Amino acid sequence: MSSDTHSTPTYDQTAICPDPMAAPAYRWGIMGAGGIARKLADAVTQYTQSEVVAVASASSLERAQAFADEKGIPAAYGSYQDMLADDSIDIVYVATTHNNHHEPALLAIEAGKHVLVEKSFTQNEAQAQLIVDAARAKGVFVMEAMWARHLPHMYAVRAAIARGEIGQVVSVGADHGQMLTHVERMVRPELAGGALLDLGVYPIAFAHDILGVPDTITAVGRLRDTGVDGQVSMVFEYDGAQASLTTTMEARTPGTAHIGGTEGAIEIDGLFYTPTTFTLFRLDGTSWTYDGVFDNGFQYQAAEVARLVAAGKTESPLHTLDDSLEIMRIQDEVRAQIGVVYPGEK
Repeated sequence: MSSDTHSTPTYDQTAICPDPMAAPAYRWGIMGAGGIARKLADAVTQYTQSEVVAVASASSLERAQAFADEKGIPAAYGSYQDMLADDSIDIVYVATTHNNHHEPALLAIEAGKHVLVEKSFTQNEAQAQLIVDAARAKGVFVMEAMWARHLPHMYAVRAAIARGEIGQVVSVGADHGQMLTHVERMVRPELAGGALLDLGVYPIAFAHDILGVPDTITAVGRLRDTGVDGQVSMVFEYDGAQASLTTTMEARTPGTAHIGGTEGAIEIDGLFYTPTTFTLFRLDGTSWTYDGVFDNGFQYQAAEVARLVAAGKTESPLHTLDDSLEIMRIQDEVRAQIGVVYPGEK
C-alpha cells in the first residue's frame, strides 16, 4: 500500500529533544475523564509551564467534577459544548474512546481551539480525514497524541540513523502486549475496542517513523467472542526492508523494539514507546547506551503543541496530519485482513 506522496523518512542527525519547561504557557481543556486524561493533566501541570483549566465529561458533570477536584482544575463541565464556550481555553485534549475521537475533535476545531487527539487518531481513515479537512479549513493546530515520537530517546534513535551509525536499515521489529481483557472498553466493538487501535498502533507508528509507508502488508489475527481483535501479527514489506510487528491484549509482553542495519543495530528496551533506554551495537564490536528514563513523558508532546501554536504552525513536522492518515490507512488494511468491522462501518 505504497503512497505516491510519501517516501522513507529523513532525519536531522543533530536534532536534540527540546526541554518541555522551555515551551510557552497555554491553557488546556480536557475532553474525557479517564486514566489517560489524568496522565496528560499531570504532565502539563507538573512538567510544563502550561496549566489545565477545564475538564469535560459527556457522561456526567459529577464525573468531570470529581476529576477536577482530584487534579485541582478550576472548571468542570457536563458537556463538551459547554467547555468549548469557555474563552479561557487555548488547547483541547481529546481523551475519549476510539469510536468517538472525531466528533469531539470536530467540535473543538469549529470552536477555534487547537487540538491534541489521543491515539489512535480515530476509528478509521474516513473519520481521520474529516478531522484533517476541518483543521486545514479552520487553520488551527491539530496533532495526534503519538507521544513516543516526541520522547528524547526517539530523537536520539533518529539522529543515530541519520549519522549512518547502523548503515542502511533493513529490519524493524516491535511488540506491544498488555493483559487488558478485563477492561470493558477493550472488548466492546461499539467502542472500537481490540488490541490494534489501543496497543498495536505503537508498533505500527514505530515502523512508520523509521521506514514510512509499507509497500505491502500481511496480517493475521485472532478475534474475541465480541468480534474485536485479541491478538494481531503483522509483516510490512518495504523496498529493501521489512518490519515484523505484534500486539495482544491477552498477555503482557516485553514491549521491546529493534532496528537492524547493515552496519549495526539499535535495541530499545521495554516499554519501547515510553521514556526508556536503548543500546546501539556496531559490527565492529563497539556500542553505546542512551538513558532516556524519566517521569510521565506526555509533557514532550504537550510542549510540542505549545511551541508550534506559539510559532503559528498548524501541524507538527514530527507527526504530521498526513502521517496520522497513513497510519490509520495501515490499520484499516490490517483490520480488513483479520476481519474486524466496527458497528456502522461497511
